[in-house]
Amino acid sequence: MARAIWTGSISFGLLNVPVRLYSAVSRKNVSFRELRASDSSRIRHKRVAEADGDEVPYEEIVKGYEVAPEQYVVITREELEELDPKKTKAIEIQDFVDLDEIDPIYFDHPYYLGPQKGAEKAYALLVKAMSDARKVAVARFVLRNRESLAAIRPMGKVLTMATMRFADEVVSPEELGEDVVPEDGRKLDKREVEMAKQLIDSLSSDFDPEKYRDEYREELLAMIERKARGEEVVEAVTEEPKPTKAPDLMAALEESLAAVKGEPLGAGAKRDGAKRGAAKERKRTTTSKSGSRSKSGSGSKSASRSKSSQGKSRSRSRAKAAK
Repeated sequence: MARAIWTGSISFGLLNVPVRLYSAVSRKNVSFRELRASDSSRIRHKRVAEADGDEVPYEEIVKGYEVAPEQYVVITREELEELDPKKTKAIEIQDFVDLDEIDPIYFDHPYYLGPQKGAEKAYALLVKAMSDARKVAVARFVLRNRESLAAIRPMGKVLTMATMRFADEVVSPEELGEDVVPEDGRKLDKREVEMAKQLIDSLSSDFDPEKYRDEYREELLAMIERKARGEEVVEAVTEEPKPTKAPDLMAALEESLAAVKGEPLGAGAKRDGAKRGAAKERKRTTTSKSGSRSKSGSGSKSASRSKSSQGKSRSRSRAKAAK
């Protein structure tokens, strides 16, 4: 049975719905330990003071905020506790908005909200009302001594809640400059835009989360298993993909469309190459014929001039003999 990590109630207006909070994700990270290379001895990290290198017990460590290089304002645990947000057990709904109005960049960690015992009817009522209204609730609550913003929405028969980032935590693209928002100045070719839309349409489908896997983690675990069995692992040579250059965009788009349509990879480029080859062949043929005609004409003129010269020479010889 799932274990709740927090209990409280959803509160809006005069309505309070007691709920339990459950994590909606189970991280599948592959963890490594730090070892000494020579004998695989485990490495332990210690808290030491930079001034003398001595190890410092946990109870002697305080928190400090750096206001200038190597200058700190020390804050005690008691002072932090005084500033801790009020430990309320309420998820206070402040607004109902359309889901499309919230950019996904604001979402952080997902949770499930389930009803506490005796609150099933009020919980089901809230799920039904929010589903029919197609609205998302924006709320505030305190989790682990930290006030959080959250978005609550129905998913089937349950409520989900995702903690959200505050507006000042999200970096605007304009703040990053031309690295993110380039001002290229070049006009987009209409044919390229249409071709890109066709490619997007051909790759469009319904979202199926089962279709996507963490292939890196699977390959990493498989490699670990092979090494554990004593098998030799051959390092694969990978090439970093090169960005498509602007003059090659059309060819790349046609190539991609051909691949999506099931044509042999390279069909688009082959067609382009065939067209260019045919054009070159026609040009060569035209040039060749033109050259032949040119050579033929020049040869006839040379032969005529040669015959004329020979005729004049024979006439002069006969005239001399008559004299």
